[in-house]
Amino acid sequence: MWLQEVLVPLVRLYLCGIKVLLYQMFHRSFELPVLPKQNGRVAIVTGSTRGMGFETAKHLASLGMHVIIAGNEREEGSAAVRKIEDEGVTGKAEFVFLDLTSLKSVRQFVQMFKDRRLPLHILVNNAGTMMVPERQTEDGFEHHFALNYLGHFLLTNLLLETLKRSGRHGCCSRIVNMSSATHYAGVIDMDDLNRRISYSSHGAYSQSKLALVLFTYYLQEQLMAGGCPVTVNAVDPGMVDTALYDNLWSLAQAMKKPVAKILFRTPAEGASISIYAAVASEMEGVGACYLYNGEKKESSKSSYDSELQAKLWKKSCELVGIQNA
Repeated sequence: MWLQEVLVPLVRLYLCGIKVLLYQMFHRSFELPVLPKQNGRVAIVTGSTRGMGFETAKHLASLGMHVIIAGNEREEGSAAVRKIEDEGVTGKAEFVFLDLTSLKSVRQFVQMFKDRRLPLHILVNNAGTMMVPERQTEDGFEHHFALNYLGHFLLTNLLLETLKRSGRHGCCSRIVNMSSATHYAGVIDMDDLNRRISYSSHGAYSQSKLALVLFTYYLQEQLMAGGCPVTVNAVDPGMVDTALYDNLWSLAQAMKKPVAKILFRTPAEGASISIYAAVASEMEGVGACYLYNGEKKESSKSSYDSELQAKLWKKSCELVGIQNA
């Protein structure tokens, strides 16, 4: 049991990491094309007080957007807003508290946003955590599953009608889900999504990233069937030098530091793929893609399993307490 549930996910995840590093060794980071101005448009970027989320929010604001920095660190959020304002951007940035590990907080955030009667053109589900020790959220969910996936699942669904109203054909609203190459190592256990039988932080993390890709494809299918002017894509930033790696084992952490300086992407480089998916003209009307280094790539074989997509969607609706559309 230990071999299957703990060691195998660990090996799979690190093999994914090695493959990504080899790619990054021989390929330059994707460079953004000239992007159209976004004056008057509104974006929400989760986990954007620092790292790739901050770089995404800053760039969108520089294009003229009103960007809502959604995060659970108030001081960091205020500092992020000041940094963006100091850049002299043409848009606007503001911080709004959001704890994605709490379904109550997600609902409160959405209600506050709706009360302002703002449109919503871009939703970047960027926030994430990686390889934290086993713990449950206040709602009883495994931490990776709750923060990386389930909180974003609820947030997206509660904002979906606003996104639909804000988009139009030829100028769709866009949803961007931050996945990872580790989703290739992910396994969805529908009978134990909270990893209570045998916990592995590696398995829990890769499962949450696979769930985001499954969610992306299923949601886009529903949007297309309804003729809705909203697209949704999954993006993979590669290996980026951020605080996401703070929970690595001591040995891995020691090895990571020198490697990161040479082979990891910077937060700005990692954010480029989210920004591209969010506003690039080439992505207008394009959905259900897995984007890596500026290109459409094939995601894992299991991510295209339509039966698994539907099962996960139905179960997720039950877990967060919304109607299965």
